[in-house]
Amino acid sequence: MKSIFITGVTGLLGTNLANELLKLGYRVTAIARDPNKYFGNRTENLHLIKKDLFDDYGDYLKDVDIVVHIAAVTATNLLKYKEYEKANYLATARLFEKAKEYKVSKFIFISTANTIGYGSFENPGTEEKEMRKPFSNHYYAQSKLQAEKYLLNQVGDMEVKILNPTFMIGANDSKPSSGKLLLMGLDKRLVFYPPGGKSFVPVNDVVSAIINSFTKGKSHEKYLIAGYNLSYKAFFKKLKSITKQSQFLVPIPKTILLLLGAIGSLLRYLGITTSLSLANMKALCINNYYSNQKSKVDLGVSYSSLDTAVKESVDYFRAKL
Repeated sequence: MKSIFITGVTGLLGTNLANELLKLGYRVTAIARDPNKYFGNRTENLHLIKKDLFDDYGDYLKDVDIVVHIAAVTATNLLKYKEYEKANYLATARLFEKAKEYKVSKFIFISTANTIGYGSFENPGTEEKEMRKPFSNHYYAQSKLQAEKYLLNQVGDMEVKILNPTFMIGANDSKPSSGKLLLMGLDKRLVFYPPGGKSFVPVNDVVSAIINSFTKGKSHEKYLIAGYNLSYKAFFKKLKSITKQSQFLVPIPKTILLLLGAIGSLLRYLGITTSLSLANMKALCINNYYSNQKSKVDLGVSYSSLDTAVKESVDYFRAKL
């Protein structure tokens, strides 16, 4: 029985990963600032610890085989890079050094697809492409890339694998995180959508990729975990079809989004906290598409139905509302 140490267990991916690991019989130790916010399954093989990434958690790494580091600051409204750097880079480096000290055999880092250059529908982004604007202007993506570079430069016996998921969809999104996009179109008469698109991936496929990476894939490699490249319009049409809602889809002109972004950037320059920024609005206007070919070949990921993931997410949120 393998022993797995997880961070970020209260989030969408962490909860679904813990559920699956427990189902498969793994021992799971997870740190969380507030263990009461974990709404996943609980068994005798789950050990939840009330600690954050800068507390003393070293003793819990004893006899751990694999670390899966998911926790990150993903907020879009923080004003300074150092706020992202502390959580997404410095905490990652600290955890890695602790794992090395306790002779953990594998370190799986969950990053983001936005550290990799996106492409078009016909020529989607691959792991070899460098990060592009507007994401190179996003503090979140910058901090995750800094952590990736640190890990890829490490030498030693510990295997290091970096997984770069795209936009995850599925149940157990208690905060919610990516589910906020789905909620924009759930049970709404009018749904406003931006002109761009992105890659959507069922969260359970990301869970499968993580577990497969325990035994498959190459050390010191990055793997895009990407599902289906869709425009925002196509995504909301899919949601409308699955839920059989009567609603109207209304496009938001790019000029309006860029104007709002410019206003938001000015407010941020003045020290006013807001998620509006020119970089964030530009991200809504591009086709942010990626390839999953490398993960299929190296990690053996078999991608599942996005429709099923959307339905599971809808059922989860409706049960909560």
